[in-house]
Amino acid sequence: QVQLVESGGGLVQAGGSLRLSCQASGRTGTTYAMGWFRQTPGKEREFVATIRWSGVSTNYADSVKGRFAISIDNARNLLYLQMNSLKSEDTAIYYCAAQQVGRPRYDSWGQGTQVTVSS
Repeated sequence: QVQLVESGGGLVQAGGSLRLSCQASGRTGTTYAMGWFRQTPGKEREFVATIRWSGVSTNYADSVKGRFAISIDNARNLLYLQMNSLKSEDTAIYYCAAQQVGRPRYDSWGQGTQVTVSS
């Protein structure tokens, strides 16, 4: 298991920027990929971005392409999400997640950090 703790959420005006961080600990040596997801009340959790633990490959939801950037510092076990040009529809609780080698899905989740974008 990998333990994940997010930070960096807050209140920002539309058009502004925030950077989320996720500190990983535990069995990071067998981590295949990490990702960011978000959820708003009454809706299912949705995918935002993912990155291989090696940092080689990234993928983004269409709604955030060109505005968000996922990165990883695997020497420090830190995952980041740089969010630029924020919109009110980006308001959500953001979660980081880890997928272990050989597992079909993300199986470790953080507690989430609230991002609120005011228009």
